[in-house]
Amino acid sequence: MKKLIIISGPTASGKTSYSIKIADEIQSKTKLKPVIINFDSLLFYKELNIGTAKPTTKERGGHPHLLIDLCSAKEPMNAHDYIQLAEEKILSCHKKGEIPILVGGSAFYLRALIKGMYESTKVSEESKQEVDQLYKAEGIKPFIDFLEKKDPETMKILHENDHYRIIRAYEHIIQTGQPFSLERKRMEALNPYDLSNGVHQDWELHHIFLDLPKEEHWSYITRRTKKMKEDGLVEEVKYLLSSGFTGEEKPLKSIGYVETLDFINSKFESEDDYLERISISTRQLAKSQRTFFKKITPKNSYHPIQDEEKILSEALEFTRV
Repeated sequence: MKKLIIISGPTASGKTSYSIKIADEIQSKTKLKPVIINFDSLLFYKELNIGTAKPTTKERGGHPHLLIDLCSAKEPMNAHDYIQLAEEKILSCHKKGEIPILVGGSAFYLRALIKGMYESTKVSEESKQEVDQLYKAEGIKPFIDFLEKKDPETMKILHENDHYRIIRAYEHIIQTGQPFSLERKRMEALNPYDLSNGVHQDWELHHIFLDLPKEEHWSYITRRTKKMKEDGLVEEVKYLLSSGFTGEEKPLKSIGYVETLDFINSKFESEDDYLERISISTRQLAKSQRTFFKKITPKNSYHPIQDEEKILSEALEFTRV
């Protein structure tokens, strides 16, 4: 079997830190070379750093970090392209006898990589242009309104800031005449949350799920939000705007960036209101991620602060068995 370590969990749960700690442990105590492979969608973009909590150059210095800074935020990645790249990197690691460590919080990308993607009819170029024009003219609201009427089941599981999946669900309906929730139910009948039965039957998984009690996690999110502001999140967004970004790019609709754009445009009464809005949106995202990851099996759940010794020892044991 070809081994793959997965480190998942809601945003701000310590995934980056543990990917490096585990890689250090493997490198120091085995003959295997660890390779860290990202599955967090916002880390694909070269220009987005502070608001994505991207690993720093120093953090990336000890081990290879793949699938980070792949493209410009002006040209967003899609799941299909990501899966092709991730499979290529993982297969390359296995061929070289390396141990890939897949780390991130984008549950959709993880499931698509392990289980395969939903089927979705290709959208015509004409329809795509109409969608783009509507989005540029009116933003995400008409798409949300449409889904709430035509496919409320899908809208219930999508975060309002997840513009990409909202638009994809909209496109699916206008192209097929069927709600995307029907396709989701078809996939769910195949038990899409069971990663042990994936498309790569020769992959052996050790899934590390990091989770904190809600109140403890919220406190950490608040501290991280303040640190992002101190580290220069507002300046980062101002620089993007001065470099030709409009603020309408999909990655800039993500949490942290969309609120910062509003802050720059004086839509908050105070800095405290701005920071509180980011924290609340981040908590909502964490709740959504936690709900999704809780369904996924198999996995080993850990408290990232209390269980450090156990996390490291069990990851090391997995590489040796």
